[in-house]
Amino acid sequence: MESISGLSVSEILRKVQRIEILARRQVNELMAGGYQSVFKGRGMEFEEVREYQPGDDIRSIDWNVTARSGRPFIKRYAEERELTVMFLVDLSASGMFGSQSQSKLDLALEVAALLMFTALKNNDKVGLVLFCDQVGHYIPPRKGKSHVLRCLRELVASRPIARQADFAKATEFLGRVQKRRGVVFLLSDFLGIEDFQGLAVTGQRHDLIAVSLDDPRERSLPDVGLLRLLDPESGELRELDTSSAAVRQAFEQRGQQRRVQLQEGLARAGLDHLPLHTGEAYLQTLLRFFQMRRRRMH
Repeated sequence: MESISGLSVSEILRKVQRIEILARRQVNELMAGGYQSVFKGRGMEFEEVREYQPGDDIRSIDWNVTARSGRPFIKRYAEERELTVMFLVDLSASGMFGSQSQSKLDLALEVAALLMFTALKNNDKVGLVLFCDQVGHYIPPRKGKSHVLRCLRELVASRPIARQADFAKATEFLGRVQKRRGVVFLLSDFLGIEDFQGLAVTGQRHDLIAVSLDDPRERSLPDVGLLRLLDPESGELRELDTSSAAVRQAFEQRGQQRRVQLQEGLARAGLDHLPLHTGEAYLQTLLRFFQMRRRRMH
């Protein structure tokens, strides 16, 4: 498979090695920052139904049994010894954009690598789904360093696709191949998403975390006169006069509206949202996200 920049096999391996070194330097901080406690108990197997007792989590109530018996009952689960951590990565061509030192896809790759190596250290299984308008590649979850490196090689070597991402197809595929509850990181810029229903359904089955990727130039434009912008997914070429304050303001307003719609859509779907930006340090953002989840759980 050809890579984003047409890398040779040796170049792909060298890039994976650089990413591995970068990720491994940060794994201990992420482990100390609460990876285990944040996802502890998220991989569960059904054990039994028992009568509700004061202090039980009302979210565990089995409404079917409760309705039949006339008394509240809850579902009990046994914690699995390991988690299954799945990575759904959006390969639509808009991810190639980047005005900083990295593109959005570069950022997705680095963050996925960090989380994969953290999962490896926690003895968790890791799996990968690459998608755009179709599911392009699937690597079933397994343990081990060689498996993580295989996932990263596939990510580095993958070519972005000039089409809009179909999140429903990606989540439907995940539902077919991953029956047991796990942790799912969905990495995408979420451009063009309108229907959050598939994400909501997946979020009920799994611990789904939406990792949104954006670039500063998607939030505001500099005053550089006439600027030609190419949509990598549609091929449409647009020309903007950035010397116009009204044009810059309209661009910012559209970007802000898009971010608000995404945030509201993910909230309605009941999902945790982790926004990341190219050119910014992501480790501290991940640690703050883990701390937020840990506070909410306790």
